[in-house]
This record gives sequence, structure tokens and C-alpha cells, in this order.
Amino acid sequence: MPSHDKQRPRAHPVDEREFTREAWKVFRIMAELVEGFERLAGVRPAVTLFGSARLPSGHPDYRLAESIGRRLSDAGFALLTGGGPGIMEAANKGAYAGKSLSVGLNIVLPRTQQSNDFQDISLQFQHFFTRKVMFVKHALAYVVLPGGFGTLDELAEILTLVQTGKCRRIPILLVNSGFWSGLLDWMRDTLAAAGTIQPSDLDLLRMVDKPEEVVDAIFTHYGDRGFEPSAEEREVLLQL
Repeated sequence: MPSHDKQRPRAHPVDEREFTREAWKVFRIMAELVEGFERLAGVRPAVTLFGSARLPSGHPDYRLAESIGRRLSDAGFALLTGGGPGIMEAANKGAYAGKSLSVGLNIVLPRTQQSNDFQDISLQFQHFFTRKVMFVKHALAYVVLPGGFGTLDELAEILTLVQTGKCRRIPILLVNSGFWSGLLDWMRDTLAAAGTIQPSDLDLLRMVDKPEEVVDAIFTHYGDRGFEPSAEEREVLLQL
């Protein structure tokens, strides 16, 4: 029989200097959020685009991202990316050459991310989570090109928010079916089969391959209702 007189472990003594640093960190987080809300308040309608920072300018997906950025910009959509190289640079470059704003939400990393030169609005973030709020809050669609862990993280974030009702339903477009089809097969054959997601959750995603399909999917989703959130959707976004 286990002993019932064992003492429960106690919390370690508080390091006052460390606690003070952590407390002041809250104000830095607030500052990032306030600046983001202020600088992006008038940037709409906007689309968020993700993809690898590692793909060079000659890569087919780089050229594809540049074309998507230009088409979205000329269609009247501001474009939000992570502001870095690779796919992000390509999309910003296309948007910068178009009619609408090109926005980079840059992140400060231990191995410094190089910001690209194609940003009408450029913001710097210390924290991934505050940056994610900006990506979600200001986007009426997510466009996801091939990428690595960061891209998968951002994709999983928006899927979770939409699935749980913490974000309004928006188009989530996976560009390059040859890259993404294996992931969707795994979601269907493993996650849905195991009951960890509903089969209908896969309807949150759509695969496309061409720039015009991206623009068409967004316009089709919103139809005649317009891009501004409804009163109910605004309330959801306020609770994000």
C-alpha cells in the first residue's frame, strides 16, 4: 500500500529579479499587439500567405508565389507574409508590383531572419504568438505554399482556430497538390480514421495549383456577401 503521509513537493523560492523581468515582459507583448493592431487597422481586405524561407528565386514555387502575390494584389487584396526570404519574398515581390499593399510581419530569430525588400509596411516581432495573432486577425483567407515546420505550425494554428470556432470560417488554400496531397491523405487515413478529427474537418482545406485558382476560390467563398466580417464574426475576432 502506498504511504499517505508523504509530503507534497513545494514550489521553489521565487527569484525576484527573474520575476520582475518576466512581469515587464508583459508590457513588451502588449506593445507588439498594440502596434500591430494600429498599423494594420486599415489594411483590408487582406490575405495571409505562408511558405518556406529556404527556396531560392529560381525554384518553381518561388515563381508561383510571386505570381500569386501579383494576382492577389491586382485583385484588391493586401498581402501579409512573414517578411523573410524564399516564398515570403516572392509573394511580397509580386504584391509590391501590384495595386495593393505588401506587408511583412518579420520575426527576430537567434539566427537573424533577413527581411525582404518588397514591403510597404514592415513590422518586427519578438514573439511568434503575437505575430500569429496579426496573421489571423487581419486575414480573410490563408494561402499556404510548400514549407517546413514554421509553415506547418501556422497551418495547424488556423485549422485549430477555425475548427474550434475561435476564428471565422475562411478559405485555407494549399498550393501545390503534389506537395500537400500526402499530408491530406494522412489526415484522412490516420487522423480521421482514428477519430481524432471529424472527416468533415478536411473540408476546411482545399488544394489548388494555379494562381488564378487562388483568387477564384476566395471570391467564390465570399460570393455576394462582401469581405467585411459580420457582426457575429467581429465578436468572434474580438475574442481571438
